Amino acid sequence: MDKPHEECGVLGLWSPEPLPVADLLQLGLFALQHRGQEAAGICVSNGKDLVIEKDLGLVTQVFDEARMQRLRIQGANLGIGHTRYSTTGSNLRFNAQPLNVRSSKGILAIAHNGNFVNALQIRQQLLEHGAVFQTTNDTEVMINLIARYAKLSLVEATARAMRELSGGFSVVLMDRQTVLALRDGNGVRPLVIGRLSNGGWVFASEPPALALMGASFVRDVRPGELVWVESGELRSMQVLEPHPTPCAFEWIYFARADATLDGIPTHPARIRMGEVLAQEAPAVADLVVPVPDSGIGAAIGYSRASGIPFDYGLHKNPYAGRTFIQPTQEMRDLKVRLKLAATPVVAGRRVVLVDDSIVRGTTSGRIVHLLREAGATEVHVRISSPPIKFPCYYGIDTAARKELVASTHSVEQIRQLIGADSLAFLSESGVRQAIGGPVCLACFNGQYPAGQPEEEVRKEALEQA
Repeated sequence: MDKPHEECGVLGLWSPEPLPVADLLQLGLFALQHRGQEAAGICVSNGKDLVIEKDLGLVTQVFDEARMQRLRIQGANLGIGHTRYSTTGSNLRFNAQPLNVRSSKGILAIAHNGNFVNALQIRQQLLEHGAVFQTTNDTEVMINLIARYAKLSLVEATARAMRELSGGFSVVLMDRQTVLALRDGNGVRPLVIGRLSNGGWVFASEPPALALMGASFVRDVRPGELVWVESGELRSMQVLEPHPTPCAFEWIYFARADATLDGIPTHPARIRMGEVLAQEAPAVADLVVPVPDSGIGAAIGYSRASGIPFDYGLHKNPYAGRTFIQPTQEMRDLKVRLKLAATPVVAGRRVVLVDDSIVRGTTSGRIVHLLREAGATEVHVRISSPPIKFPCYYGIDTAARKELVASTHSVEQIRQLIGADSLAFLSESGVRQAIGGPVCLACFNGQYPAGQPEEEVRKEALEQA
C-alpha cells in the first residue's frame, strides 16, 4: 500500500530469576509486528551464554520450533528482541537485528529503532580507529562506539555514545548481566517501561507488548534518558537535555490503536484528527468510509463531527498479508484489489473517503477508482495528516523527496491525479490540536528538531544554489 513504511520495534527483558525469556520476547514481538515486517531477531543470556537467532521474515516465519529450542537456554533471565523495517541499510539477512559485537567488555547486543543522522561521520571516525563493520546499517555504529570506550563501565560508555550521536532513536542494549534502554533527547521514537510480577523489568516500543508479556506499564522512558537494571532495581541517568518532539506519525498511523505513548492514547487522538478535519474541510455527502485499517479512527471522528453516517465501504482481505508482485502497472492494480474490495453500501452514494496519509498517490487513485466502479456517485477524499513533502531521517521510510507527490504537486493537482471530486488534508495546527502535545512535523514542514544528515544538508544547498 502507498504508506510510509514502518519503523522498527524493540524489546528488552530482565528477570531476577530464570524465565522462558525467548518465549516471552516472541510474544512481545507479535505485538510489535506492525512496526517492521522484514526481519526479526531475539538474543537471550543466562549470565554466561549468549545466543542470537534472527532472519528475514515475519515473527512466525523466523521463530520456528528449531530456532526457539536453540534460544531456550537453561537459566535464561534476560534478552532483547527486534522487528525490522530497513530504513538505513538494505534488506539483507546480515542487517537483521539484534546486532552483536565482541569487546574487552565481552559480547554486547543491540536492537535499535530510528536513525542516527551523523552515522556516516561517526562510522568514518571509527574506521580510522580500526573498527570493523559487518553490516550496512547505522545500528552497528552505536554498538562499535560503545565498544570503543572499553575502559568505561557499560553505562558510562553508553551515555558517552548517546552524547556523540544525533537523530531520532530508541535503543535496547544488553551484555550477559543486564539490559539498558535509552531514548534520544527529542523523544522522537517511543519507548516504555513495564514491570513483571516477579520484580523483573521489560522495555518495549509500545505498551501492548508489555501486556502480552504479562508486564504492567510503569512509565515512558523520558527523552534523553538512559535506564538500566542494577541489583534488581531500575536505575536512571538523564544523559541528554530533553526537548520533547515525538513523531506525530506515531499517533497518525504507526502505533497500535490500543497504545498510549507519552501519556496520549492513540485511538482517541485519531478520532480527534477526524473531528478537526471535518471542521476544517466539510463535505456534502451520504457516507463516511475509512480506508482500513489506518483510516478507521479518523473516519469515526469525521462522522461524529459532520453528522454523516459511518460505514465500511471497503473490505480488507485479512489473509492478503505482504504481497510481492512484479511491479507492472497491471499487477499493482491487481494488488490493490487483492487487499481491498468495495462493498455494495457505496452504490448510489456520495462518499467521504478518509485515510491517514498520501505518499505517492498511486494507491489512493486506485481506491477512488474501486469506489466509483462499485457505484459511488462522488468520492471526496479527506486525509488526517498534512501533505507529506519532506523525507524523514528518524526511522521512517517516506521515500525520496522527488517521489513524494505533495512535494511536486499542489493539492488540486493531487486531486486530479487520484480522480477525486474533492481533496483536503488536515492542517499542522489540526494535528497539534488533536494530539495535544509537542510533536515532530518534519515530514510536513521540513523543520527537523533532531537534525539532518550532513550529506542531505549539502545536497539541499547544491539544489538551491
